[in-house]
Amino acid sequence: MILIPGMASSGDTWKSTVAHYENQYTCHVLTLAGFAGVPATDRPLLATAAAELADYIAQQHLDHPVIVGHSLGGNVALDVAARHPDLIGPLVIVDALPFYPGAWFQAKTVEDAKPMLAGMRAYQLAQTHEQYEQYVRSGAATKYMVTSPVDFQTIVQWGLASEQRVVADAMYDLVSQDLRPGLPRIAAPTLVLGTWIGLQEQLKQGHIELSRATVVKTFEEQYAGLPHLHFAITDTARHFIMFDDPAWFFQEVDAFLASPARAAEDRGFAR
Repeated sequence: MILIPGMASSGDTWKSTVAHYENQYTCHVLTLAGFAGVPATDRPLLATAAAELADYIAQQHLDHPVIVGHSLGGNVALDVAARHPDLIGPLVIVDALPFYPGAWFQAKTVEDAKPMLAGMRAYQLAQTHEQYEQYVRSGAATKYMVTSPVDFQTIVQWGLASEQRVVADAMYDLVSQDLRPGLPRIAAPTLVLGTWIGLQEQLKQGHIELSRATVVKTFEEQYAGLPHLHFAITDTARHFIMFDDPAWFFQEVDAFLASPARAAEDRGFAR
């Protein structure tokens, strides 16, 4: 089992997951370059991570490993699975979308989203390091992603230990990416886990209403091209599902891994 954390996150995201599965699987836990104190490289993070992960699987002779990815890590997992379908075993994608501009900006293509992406990029590049650290400490991007104050402080510390340039570049690359065309090439059964209550609370601050049904529809539309899929959404946990509701998380993942192909016979969106 290979476990990939999300944006500016440590492999410690998966501590409880490793504890749960280490007697069934050999667990390979990643922290991406430039995140949470790991030294950065000059290479594009997402493309490099996907290429090096495929090489690692081949070099270590891993036989169709389970890949678990959270948020940005889920996008890396989807990219590897689309490019190397013969290498990959079952996928577990935790609260990630293949095309973020569609959900964030109602864009139909990356081209449609370019003005918004350019504005986001300009804002990030204009930040001084002090402003970046203030932004991380404020939790503007993360306080709705987890419930426990202790977990929130953990995420903040990972952010402060991450390279500002790498975070900015990775965010731009992530939202400039459209993985939907590659989804039909993914042969592996895939479990997609979604959340909505944290995002609903965040949007309420801007007087924007968001329903569970809208979020489910977004996941269903974005993953329409993925042939072997089971979807489940939590009504209790925020973005870091494995922190907020580990019992639900392990219930869903255990059931999926017990029989991935059978689980993927029910796409799950009607629930």
